[in-house]
Amino acid sequence: MTGPESAGATPRWPVPEPMRAALQAAQDAALAGEVPVGAAVVRQGAIIALAANATRSPPDPTGHAEIRALRMAAEALGEERLTGCDLYVTLEPCAMCAGAIAHARIARLYYAASDPKGGAVEHGARVFEQAQCLHRPEVYAGMGEAEAAELLREFFRERRQAPRP
Repeated sequence: MTGPESAGATPRWPVPEPMRAALQAAQDAALAGEVPVGAAVVRQGAIIALAANATRSPPDPTGHAEIRALRMAAEALGEERLTGCDLYVTLEPCAMCAGAIAHARIARLYYAASDPKGGAVEHGARVFEQAQCLHRPEVYAGMGEAEAAELLREFFRERRQAPRP
């Protein structure tokens, strides 16, 4: 599950429209002062939900892009199980989001950038590898990795350089 892109490397495949939409949502989140993560839920080739991180306003520790997109998709479909849906997200999901992905029965997870500190798919808890995991989506990493990683680096670089009150 390693990404095909690294600094200066050419992607092995074009970034599909759902990941492009998630990347745009991540950019919008950064402009709003949120950590730049975006997610899109796709069913039968159409984006049915698109969300960005929104943990600061309103204050919501569960306001991760993946959770928000899964909620929107469930509401749009009128079902708690998103069987047959794919999730595109710009950052490797954390343990909370990976658990929600399993419970939602997402068919395929595509994520752009790996997250060695907080990710729980190929790092940390590796939620989908646990015997207790109720559902394991197919996982594809690295689509749009360079762009997603740069968004995150720039966001945190600006935060470190900003004057403190």
